[in-house]
Amino acid sequence: MKKTAVAPSNIAFIKYWGKKDEALRLPSNGSISMNLSNLLTTTTVEFDDQYKKDEVVIEGSTEMRDIQKVIAHLNLIRNRANIKTYAKVMSQNNFPSSTGLSSSASGFAALTVAAAAAAGLSLNEKETSILARIGSGSACRSIPSGFVEWLDGNDSESSYAESIYPPGHWDIVDVVAVVSREKKEVSTTDGHRLASTSPFNELRLSHVSKRIAECKKILKEKKFTLFG
Repeated sequence: MKKTAVAPSNIAFIKYWGKKDEALRLPSNGSISMNLSNLLTTTTVEFDDQYKKDEVVIEGSTEMRDIQKVIAHLNLIRNRANIKTYAKVMSQNNFPSSTGLSSSASGFAALTVAAAAAAGLSLNEKETSILARIGSGSACRSIPSGFVEWLDGNDSESSYAESIYPPGHWDIVDVVAVVSREKKEVSTTDGHRLASTSPFNELRLSHVSKRIAECKKILKEKKFTLFG
């Protein structure tokens, strides 16, 4: 079966840094974000017996560093769907990859939706968010629409994102100026690993819950001066 999905990137108002479980991509803290409707990944997944191995093409290339992550995610979905069929994946962004614009979020969100549908899975939004998170943490935030909260949780089933306000709740925009298409030198994954080495990490984590509550209140009341 062949399916195509489109997913947005997202921008975090309160970021998460660090993971309490690397394999499950459980974040050290929750976060608040907004989806970016014009920064999109379009992904097509086809499971077919004609394929003798997984074929993954990202941005027209079969040499991208994320290809093994994509295959691992396909394996996760195959196991859940109880199938062994190989797949062909075609993925394209309308913005530069690996430049700090959360291409992995939109990429793994689109991959999760397309692959799950192509594999015959019927998942609700929470289940899809959980599955996307295992591929790339912030991808879980690109599954719900609008303004989103990622609940950090204590295990895989309790760590997922949900919409707190719909896209039309507040008419604000994020202006993205692409000044370079060069890939960033330090990956986000490495950044998360380094978070725990900061002398301010524990202090930051102790304040996050309060900041999330404040951010949700500001979003509710649409107070841009406080938000900024």
